[in-house]
Amino acid sequence: MKYFSRFLIAIISLGTIACQNSIPGMAGTIPPNHQTWDQLLKAHVSPTGIVDYKGFIKDKAKLDAYLKTISENAPDRKTWSKNEQLAYWINAYNAFTVKLIVDNYPVKSIRDLGSALKIPMIKDVWHYKFFKIGGQESSLDEIEHSILRKEFEEPRIHFAINCASVSCPPLLNEAFTAAKMESQLDRVAKTFVNDKSRNKISANAVEISSIFSWFKGDFTKNGSIIDFLNKYSTLKINSNAKVSHLDYNWNLNE
Repeated sequence: MKYFSRFLIAIISLGTIACQNSIPGMAGTIPPNHQTWDQLLKAHVSPTGIVDYKGFIKDKAKLDAYLKTISENAPDRKTWSKNEQLAYWINAYNAFTVKLIVDNYPVKSIRDLGSALKIPMIKDVWHYKFFKIGGQESSLDEIEHSILRKEFEEPRIHFAINCASVSCPPLLNEAFTAAKMESQLDRVAKTFVNDKSRNKISANAVEISSIFSWFKGDFTKNGSIIDFLNKYSTLKINSNAKVSHLDYNWNLNE
């Protein structure tokens, strides 16, 4: 009985930790219109995704005001539509990533910040809890893996969220919105797949981004990786084409 009690306490404790690590929703919130973030993106991101971080630094007060709205208005999962929630989390991920760079600029690579910040007990910079959602400390890793990948099962989000690096899918220079979500996700998928600097595609062989290796399971739930690529590629790829992956350039996307 004594051992059972200890076991039960351990299970409850693990459950409590799991709950504490998940990003909560909030009741009674209203989806933001993301207009401020849209204005910032149009002002400081080129059509090809090159980011002017110095420009964002000049507009830091505006960025912080937008992020304050994001932090204090997590989605009400009972009343917000799927696309309203998607727009919130994608924009939150991208805007907090920009803030991470802005607050530590200049930096050669986002990966350098893991050691530069000297935060104990973090695996890498994506696990660094430098912002709050609904009053709870949160990280980019939690948004990407605990929310976007886990709850939405939408592989195109990998082309929508940006990791501030050259090989990442380009940061879209407009905010994601619920009304345009489907067309925006299709656009970033087509842009990334057909970007010759990030994927080299021919009929019989493809050299593709490491993203397709790291998150292979997300792209192959309904077929092969070739099947997925052919949804967006302007060049038809043979089903038996040779697949390899390109090295990833983590230098800052400026």
